[in-house]
Amino acid sequence: MNSAEQNFKELGLNLPPAPKPLGVYKPCLIDGKYLYLSGHGTVQDDGSLIIGRIGDTINQEDGKLAARQVGLAMLATIKANLGSLDRVKRVIKVLGMVNCTPDFEKHPYIINGASELFAKVWGEENGIGVRSAVGMGSLPDNIPVEIEALFELV
Repeated sequence: MNSAEQNFKELGLNLPPAPKPLGVYKPCLIDGKYLYLSGHGTVQDDGSLIIGRIGDTINQEDGKLAARQVGLAMLATIKANLGSLDRVKRVIKVLGMVNCTPDFEKHPYIINGASELFAKVWGEENGIGVRSAVGMGSLPDNIPVEIEALFELV
């Protein structure tokens, strides 16, 4: 069985720079054997953000890719603060928020972009936790997706 680091390497994806807080909060907090990640946005490899609203300026498929990009930003925070993705034992809970039009109803499909990434990194047994996927009227800086999560540490 591969480690999370090996699994990530095999995906051939890049990690964006770990995002810096834009307010008065910590990007992550360790409490005993748990790692809490604050809400992360759509930080790209060059540090810029994916901007737009799903159902308006962003379609469903691009929204799912935006959620994967949020997942990558979360992985970048884990690596920057813990040194290795292998320090995470499993995903406990994911809260995905989707900036979308009022008639958009496929929030879970969008958040699958991050959930599928986590399942590939930590495996289906440890990479899939409980989850909520909800629609929002807006998100900071007009990003299409924000996700926060709770992980159990090794």
